[in-house]
Amino acid sequence: MSTYKPISSNDSVATRTLLHEVIPLTGTIVSGTYSDNNIKNYSHQMFQSVYDYPYLSSSANHIFDITVGISSDSALSSSLGTQIAKKINNYNQMAQLMVGYNTTNQIQKFDQDGDLGGGTKIKEAFFFSFSRLLSKDEVKKGSFNLQILTGSANATPSSILTISDYGAATDYRTNSPAGEFGILYTSSATPNTGSGVGLIYYQAGLVVLTASVFNGNFGPRSDTSTYTSSVGRYITSGSITGSCNGLRNRIYNVQFNNTTELNSTVYFCRANHNEFNYSTNPTYLSGGQVVVKNNASDAPVSYITTVGLYSADNELLAVAKLSEPLKKSIDNELTVRVRLDY
Repeated sequence: MSTYKPISSNDSVATRTLLHEVIPLTGTIVSGTYSDNNIKNYSHQMFQSVYDYPYLSSSANHIFDITVGISSDSALSSSLGTQIAKKINNYNQMAQLMVGYNTTNQIQKFDQDGDLGGGTKIKEAFFFSFSRLLSKDEVKKGSFNLQILTGSANATPSSILTISDYGAATDYRTNSPAGEFGILYTSSATPNTGSGVGLIYYQAGLVVLTASVFNGNFGPRSDTSTYTSSVGRYITSGSITGSCNGLRNRIYNVQFNNTTELNSTVYFCRANHNEFNYSTNPTYLSGGQVVVKNNASDAPVSYITTVGLYSADNELLAVAKLSEPLKKSIDNELTVRVRLDY
């Protein structure tokens, strides 16, 4: 009988499984259902937190944070507006984490096409930071969908703009210190044409949305150097909290699939015909006789109920229980598949 049986490299295999769940966030939760009692503002006024229920309730769950940022070389950064320094700090904080620094140790700007070359930069942006509770290990590529109202407050369905990471399941970027990211577009026909309106960082759960996507009362940028429409004035003259409120009230729907990465090691515990046919359990013997034998000449029989995985120095590390005892004798062999998830 073998007390311990070594497990070789041929007896184990590592696996990786990705589990997904759909996360729908309706605009009525983000703005309206709870009369903003689910919106938490802070004394520092750097960002705003959104909950799925009034945040003072013990059953409330944090779903995302929202803020606004302006690049230091944006045409709006020199405006005599409200909290300009804080908006610049917000942009720099997000950019240094998501985009990083260039060779001259300068914070790089968010790039519309994600390639960090000489393309159009996103200099005025809204930021959504989704909680770990929702995004889990990462947002599934190609699943993000944001619908915003771009017309008047009483917008008709034709005023709903859909923004998504079209094609990102196979076309995403990896040149970020924060991991993989995709480009957000307003149409499935526009990927790879430089018409991105934002970026989504999958592992970080962060969405960067250029302010220029809005029109009408919360309008678009007229050229690359200055804003003449109300969105520019609103970002500069309004507080960060006011800008966040304005954006929240234009969210119609947000939906994405999160991802939970499940890593496993599968051990194939093999009992050959001449192994584990006996038991050291004291109840296996009665009066010096093997209780499962009717005659002295009968072959030994055991019943496997548990598999133990031990370290090299015979320290028990893990225990696997079988759903029912398995009969083991000299005329059969068993392979028990044990999976450890982590």
